[in-house]
Amino acid sequence: MKIEINRTALAEALGLLTSVVPSRTPKPILRCIKLNAEEHHLRICATDLEVGINYVLSEIQVHQPGEVLIQADRLAAIVRESKDDVLALEAKDNLCEIKGSDSKFTIYAQDVKQYPTVPVFEEKSDLEINLVELQSGIGQSLFATAKESSRYAINGVLWEIKGKKAILVATDGRRLAKCRINLASAPDKSVTENKVIVPAKTMALIEKLGTDNKKKDTVTVKLLDRQILLRADNVVISSNLAEGHFPKYDDIIPSDYDKKLILSTEAVLSAVRRAALLTSEESRGIKLAVSKDSLIFSGRAPETGDAFITMSIDYKGEPVEIGFNPQFLIDALKVIKTSQFEMELGSSDRPGLLKSGSDFIYVLMPINLG
Repeated sequence: MKIEINRTALAEALGLLTSVVPSRTPKPILRCIKLNAEEHHLRICATDLEVGINYVLSEIQVHQPGEVLIQADRLAAIVRESKDDVLALEAKDNLCEIKGSDSKFTIYAQDVKQYPTVPVFEEKSDLEINLVELQSGIGQSLFATAKESSRYAINGVLWEIKGKKAILVATDGRRLAKCRINLASAPDKSVTENKVIVPAKTMALIEKLGTDNKKKDTVTVKLLDRQILLRADNVVISSNLAEGHFPKYDDIIPSDYDKKLILSTEAVLSAVRRAALLTSEESRGIKLAVSKDSLIFSGRAPETGDAFITMSIDYKGEPVEIGFNPQFLIDALKVIKTSQFEMELGSSDRPGLLKSGSDFIYVLMPINLG
């Protein structure tokens, strides 16, 4: 293999590819990436056996086709630190040379035949989604997934297809985020009968995708038995689906609340952040006290002091006080795209409900502030 390649394009590709390369693994070969130079492009593959990426680069001049398997972090570091616009790569026998205008690096290569196959996307797609639309939905759901749990189902995001909408739902047991995004067209009925759970790592990869024309780019999706394939422009992401049963989210979303407030997203975000300044490890929560015409956010740290932020509201219902984890509130408020949102409350021991338009719902369990 002998090629010349645009360094910036290669660095961007490696930034995505190395995010699936495991830093620790009983299979050292998985710490490598595979480079395959074909007639007019370079195909680079990475996988951890759960998630895989096929990335095609066309900013390249191929002098001699071929393939090589080299350690990902070493190549990424060399490309990142180089200053040249173009790098020359040449692989022969068990060596790969990387040359710049004033530099030459030699990396020992591995046996390409030992590397696992990383799927490509050649089938007809089941779904088509605008990339910006999908990334927006990921932003409004991914944050609510469980970070550490033996219940694999809640370590991912549920995808449910209804007509020309995809519903994305995530929960960690203490909160739940649900959003709806538009599909390019209504899929076949067989697709709408499927519910799949896409791992959080895979969703985060999709969120990282960037192209020169994101607003027009379409993500095509293929749902297989236990796998999902996603293609955006020159990148194919393949992933195993999460196993297990996702909670029945409709049962978690309250529908009988009579205390409803219309609030400013920016003002509430500021109030929550300020009230949280005087909380501690022992008193992690903030209190929301709703009464006639006012909403008070308060935080307390026994060894430090108290914080009170008062907001004028239009409210005539029964007073209520409820405690929340401030970070969980901040996470939701940061992804609300409307200037105002609706908050619905029941009693102090029932979840809070946040709504933004018809496409975003957030359920948050209360905490006992004693």
